[in-house]
Amino acid sequence: MSRVCIIGAGAAGLCAARHLLVEPSVGQVDILEQAGQLGGTWVYTEKVGYDDFGLPIHTSMYKSLRTNLPKEIMGFPDFPVPESDRSYLPAKEMLAFLQLYSDKHGVTEHIKFKHHVQLVKPKQGRSGELWDVTFKDISTGVSETREYDYVFVCNGHYNTPFIPQIPGLKEFQGDVMHSHDYRVPEIFSGKKVLVVGAGPSGMDIALEITSVSPKVILSHHLKEQLRTVFPDNLVQKPDVIRVEGTKAFFQDGTEDDVDVMFLCTGYMYNFPFLHESCEIVVEDNCVEPLYKHLVNINHPTMCFIGVPYYVCAFAMFDLQVRYYVRAINGTFKMPTPEEMTAQWEEEKQERAARGYTKRQAHMMGPDQERYYASLADEAGTKNLPSVLTKIREESTIRFMHNLKYYRQDKYKIIDDDTYEIISNDGVRKILC
Repeated sequence: MSRVCIIGAGAAGLCAARHLLVEPSVGQVDILEQAGQLGGTWVYTEKVGYDDFGLPIHTSMYKSLRTNLPKEIMGFPDFPVPESDRSYLPAKEMLAFLQLYSDKHGVTEHIKFKHHVQLVKPKQGRSGELWDVTFKDISTGVSETREYDYVFVCNGHYNTPFIPQIPGLKEFQGDVMHSHDYRVPEIFSGKKVLVVGAGPSGMDIALEITSVSPKVILSHHLKEQLRTVFPDNLVQKPDVIRVEGTKAFFQDGTEDDVDVMFLCTGYMYNFPFLHESCEIVVEDNCVEPLYKHLVNINHPTMCFIGVPYYVCAFAMFDLQVRYYVRAINGTFKMPTPEEMTAQWEEEKQERAARGYTKRQAHMMGPDQERYYASLADEAGTKNLPSVLTKIREESTIRFMHNLKYYRQDKYKIIDDDTYEIISNDGVRKILC
């Protein structure tokens, strides 16, 4: 019987545990969670920086956050988000959903809360490779090392800020802050704020802080022209090319004085607990070598759930877990390390030929359906319905061009290929 260690009790870790606990070939499942509750990035705390035990605050959740995807595509394939009168939910409702999911599947009782993973290291056992996992009970300060057959890395990737290399940023004479530490807009009252980055959080927060700031500059390099009508005190600018004193200089030759450089520039994959002998390298935000963005090619008894982004996250976690559990129980046999390496290199070259940078190695978006199909086909398991990616694409377009009102849209899944949307202006459409 296999012993499995799951690192993290966010959505990915809970999903892994849900499937492993009912798998006959698995005898022991330990879920190690640094926080005092489950939910990972969906947990809101006013604290920033470090927690009471001196560990970095994991969550990047801000107080007003509502999902930027409709709940209809945010559930698990076998456990949808409960019905309600709206599609876009506050974070606390998603946290409650994860608690319900965990409780219903008997996962919660297996979670070791306030357990900080310190080191994961491979070693040879009698029947093959094993893992020594060292973790500390941060309530007592006592560390322990346990031996496992498999390791599921589910620590998320929205917790370690990415700081761009902007000339003069370190010498900036105003305030510099990353969205990881943003909680409420009032901290920007009366300040001119330069928001760097127009991803989902950048656009959301930029709009939110227009309520307290005399001027908000949204700096980005989106190729598509945004049709959203912003308040008069928000202006859009291209990329910042340098900073001097309190002045920011932009690619179009303009400049502006600002009080705050607010970096909404995303996050880095970070696995500080992995010993170098795990042979996982993160360079320019590319995690490798991973087969199907999932399996540690050099040590296939380790997997990473949730690395791809711009996906239907919870549903993808479920598919990734089902894929890997079927490999564990022998339903199918994964390729050899040499074959996996060849496929990984081929995929990188193919993506590069289509214009993807190394930093975008795990970005799916239009590639997500093909990715889901590749997992399902190889493992001989059920694929995700196409309606999920259709709704995701529709929602993303609505977000880009109707930022102020798109969360009033209401979605309904009709079947695996068809959905209904009632837009904020009351127009009902059925799309397939």
